[in-house]
Amino acid sequence: MAIKLKAIKIKDFKIQSQIEISKLTTTYSLEADEDDVKDELKKVRRKLGELQDTLYAHGKYAVLVCLQGMDTAGKDSLIREVFKDFNARGVVVHSFKVPTELELKHDFIWRHYIALPARGKFGVFNRTHYENVLVTRVHPGYIMGEHLPHVNSVEDIDDAFWSQRFEQINNFEKHIAETGTIIFKFFLNLSLGEQKNRLLRRLDKPSKNWKFSPGDLKERKLWGAYQECYQDALNRTSKPHAPWFNIPADDKPTARLIVAKIMYDTLKEYTDIKEPELDDDVKANIALYKEQLSKE
Repeated sequence: MAIKLKAIKIKDFKIQSQIEISKLTTTYSLEADEDDVKDELKKVRRKLGELQDTLYAHGKYAVLVCLQGMDTAGKDSLIREVFKDFNARGVVVHSFKVPTELELKHDFIWRHYIALPARGKFGVFNRTHYENVLVTRVHPGYIMGEHLPHVNSVEDIDDAFWSQRFEQINNFEKHIAETGTIIFKFFLNLSLGEQKNRLLRRLDKPSKNWKFSPGDLKERKLWGAYQECYQDALNRTSKPHAPWFNIPADDKPTARLIVAKIMYDTLKEYTDIKEPELDDDVKANIALYKEQLSKE
């Protein structure tokens, strides 16, 4: 007998009004065991893969998937599991690290703009342009590396600076949405306790030791500051054309399925995404082409 999972409704996760991050859930029960959740993910990601093929053939939309979350929130494994059934030509993943010397010579959005997916493709940003209002806000000294006009000291980085940066992000997303990019922004909402458990697993498992950095513990001590910055970012930048989704991330299989289902259910509403019609002359001669091939 097939197990029926709890329905995943987009409205339960989309941020559509001002939120308090402490009241957002980090857990979500699908009322099914882990194997059933994984089986359902296989079904949804297969449908997503088929939809991506159609998107590629249609060639008029791109899809940008933005993943943000604290260390150990599960971004890498989510990408691996959700996009497993995609044609490799149809999805490009970018993991943004510390800006390079060249990137620092441009505005902060430049390196993200040039990494945007082409029409017909999915682009996944593993950490995103939001690092520029998250990490840099917790560590404002990083801004000095951008060598911005009128920013001569950390004291110059005030509320007006951050308001302007949020406006620039909103303008960037509005522009790309208006020119054919469908935007998903997923906040993988991890609890402090679960992060501790995952960091301990990295230390306990020799095969995972390489993922651990002493810097993870330093950043963990700034948890409260990061939560405040995330709350501000979610409230200022969740827009109808570029919504944020709060994804409870304490359970990885559940988080992966929710992300996949939100993407699929949203994209299937784009009824104009379909394979292009064959040219009338080609369509009229299909039987002839078959005959030519069969006689070879």
